[in-house]
Amino acid sequence: MPLDADIARIIPLMPLQDVPNMTPVNARESMRALAAARNDIPLPDPGSVNDTTLPGPAGDIPVRVYRTRRAPAPTVVYYHGGGWVAGDLDTHDRAARTLAIELDCTVVSVHYRRPPEAPFPAAFDDALAAARQVAARQSEFGGAGQPLVVAGDSAGGNLAAAVALAARDGSLKLAAQLLIYPVTDVVGHYRNPHANHRFPSRQQNASGYFLSMAVMQWFADHYLPEPGQAHDPRVSPLQAASLAGLPPTVLCTAQYDPLRDEGQAYAQALRAAGVRVIEHHGAGLIHGYFGMGAASAAAAEESRRVRADLRMLIESPGASS
Repeated sequence: MPLDADIARIIPLMPLQDVPNMTPVNARESMRALAAARNDIPLPDPGSVNDTTLPGPAGDIPVRVYRTRRAPAPTVVYYHGGGWVAGDLDTHDRAARTLAIELDCTVVSVHYRRPPEAPFPAAFDDALAAARQVAARQSEFGGAGQPLVVAGDSAGGNLAAAVALAARDGSLKLAAQLLIYPVTDVVGHYRNPHANHRFPSRQQNASGYFLSMAVMQWFADHYLPEPGQAHDPRVSPLQAASLAGLPPTVLCTAQYDPLRDEGQAYAQALRAAGVRVIEHHGAGLIHGYFGMGAASAAAAEESRRVRADLRMLIESPGASS
């Protein structure tokens, strides 16, 4: 399918495109400016929104809790995107609000430590600690015994997938995972020709569609100071020895995204391991389309379909068992 015309019009306005001059500070500022540019569009109102903290391995982890009037309710632990470096609770506030409303659930959005100040595995450690804390105190969130879900977009999808692996190997029961155009294999830091050859979308969509290969290289370099770390399943879930036993999964990719093929490869690997997977391919769309619904009807509709499938999984019999 051709690139959605509404998306094509906004690509020149997107951040993270001047890689030679990009720094962590201005990358963060540009992401926040993009979120602020939509301030004239009323925020979705789930009912209540509160900032608090959860204890983590290096101090308090800031979280934002979104609750609807439903009680008890499922709880979704959400990890924002931004290449591990640039996103925060505010850049993904609208996305978390919408998730809470459309799933009629409690969402706990997690602001993990970011590189370069805190490189790998800091973000993963915070992501896992937050999920464990929410599980242990679920009566304070959605409700004891209710389904618990991990979700995230891009680098946040990477963290959600890694947390799900750790949960399987620990004592944390998850009802589902939502992986939105996730990073699943960082081996080679997006520079290695052999690694890139495995995923043709890296060449096909290397530039011109907001997220570029140059930006992914920049993100990977900041998150993983040592190249060998990229083989660790905590940062490359596709490198895990086994994906068996993971929770039912909704996984979406975007047609014009360099990460498309590694996301689809993860979906295929999950199915091969016996995991139930509902996959969305984001025809005509680009990385980040979950945040583009106000500009693109196609992005808004695809996002709704993805969230509806997650709700179906969460509310299916046995989801909280």
